[in-house]
Amino acid sequence: MKINRISSYLRWRSPILQPMSALFRYMSLLLLLMPASGCRHESVPPPPDVLFIVVDDLNDWVGCLGGRAGVHTPNLDSLAAGAMLFTNAHCTAPSSAPSRTSVLTGVSPSTSGIYSDDNDWRESPMLDTLMNLPGYFKNAGYEVKGAGKIFHALTWTQSGYGLDQNDPELWDTYYPSKTRSLPVEKWPPGYRSDSLGTIIWPAVAGAETSNRPPGFFDWGPLGSVEEYADHKVIDWAIGELKKRSRKPQFLAVGLFRPHIPWFAPQEFFDLYPLDSIELPKIKKDDLRDVSKAALPWLRRDWHNWIVENGFWKEAVRAYLASISYSDYQLGRLLDALRESGRMENTIIVLWSDHGMHLGEKEQWEKFTLWEESTRVPLIIRVPGMKPGSCKEAVSLLDIYPTLAELSGGILPAHLEGISLVPLIDCPTLTRNEPAITTFHEGNHAVRTERWRYIRYNNGDEELYDHRNDPNEFLNLARDPQYRKIMVELGGWLR
Repeated sequence: MKINRISSYLRWRSPILQPMSALFRYMSLLLLLMPASGCRHESVPPPPDVLFIVVDDLNDWVGCLGGRAGVHTPNLDSLAAGAMLFTNAHCTAPSSAPSRTSVLTGVSPSTSGIYSDDNDWRESPMLDTLMNLPGYFKNAGYEVKGAGKIFHALTWTQSGYGLDQNDPELWDTYYPSKTRSLPVEKWPPGYRSDSLGTIIWPAVAGAETSNRPPGFFDWGPLGSVEEYADHKVIDWAIGELKKRSRKPQFLAVGLFRPHIPWFAPQEFFDLYPLDSIELPKIKKDDLRDVSKAALPWLRRDWHNWIVENGFWKEAVRAYLASISYSDYQLGRLLDALRESGRMENTIIVLWSDHGMHLGEKEQWEKFTLWEESTRVPLIIRVPGMKPGSCKEAVSLLDIYPTLAELSGGILPAHLEGISLVPLIDCPTLTRNEPAITTFHEGNHAVRTERWRYIRYNNGDEELYDHRNDPNEFLNLARDPQYRKIMVELGGWLR
């Protein structure tokens, strides 16, 4: 099944505003960045730097998106308040490797064939011929730097589904190295590493229980702030921001938290007393009306273990603590950018590769086509542009064309996303195209402002009305009165 895509300049409806050319936009941005002066001979400001921030496994449980009761994300919320916040943004795949690959190459999983973490994009002949995002900026004369998880990688294993997929040729410099995306992580006492570099440790949560899930599904307070890989990544990025360069800079920074295992320093757990934890809203027998095609993806054994042992609040608390730890590191990075004096010449984009279930529909982690897996934070800050929020459904696939247009370049012909610059200019515009998420071949979700339509590769369908059912408790696909809507939404899938 292929995704039906048309020219980006036909994807907007507005009686008064049409997208400007990349050159005109760039000149407009430069004028916004120039200091007010009566002098007509001001030097033209340099091209804008780009700070490209990826947060792993961060769902919509953050303050600026409505969050959870008492969630502590002051730095992310502050960034959103001064930027364009896309409140209805969705990943292209609910899994790290295909999601990140699509953002960084500009093509969808159904085009690239990269559907799971086991697929290495570097072995794709088709992707090898395309200019990816770091390469685009390098070709434009930028100094291209990276640190942490940008392409897919995992902390506890360096083989199989955790293979580090960074491409050393893309970067001028990378931390900790061009062949290893993640620094040494903080692990519980007694951990060991096997011959393949897989980290194994004595379980912290539920160590004495039966039927315990895999060891990496673990959590608990551990160590100090400085001991974690994310702290080292941010330290390095801060050092790069302090440097001076004659070239514009594309700096990609990947934060691993709140990915499992949910270890974080004690002070971040202290933000969330256990008796204050609010569990997700759940409907009994919520899986009764979903497609059987979705059931093999679910970690129902994980959920049963959580419920049977009374760990649900503890697990949610650990996820929230990990979010707040990541937010703390984000604050350090943004403070350093301000102190560098380059904030007003830097485009910032922050996104997460996919969402996260914490018991909804008896699922933990991602790997579904429902809202909990696909909805993510997406924040874009452009100096001189008015901050706001946009409720149109947008895709992470739109990041590459947006950055290309904002930086004044020509959009590569292979890009399948849509530049979000018109929505940054005018967030009340209506967007024609929905956000499409794909998980494994032939399974797709189509998300608009109101609807989520899912079609599985066995022909099964699901339809949810977010205006009246934001938790996706009621599948409307069998109701004949919605057939016309389903046909219309299904038309985006070919």
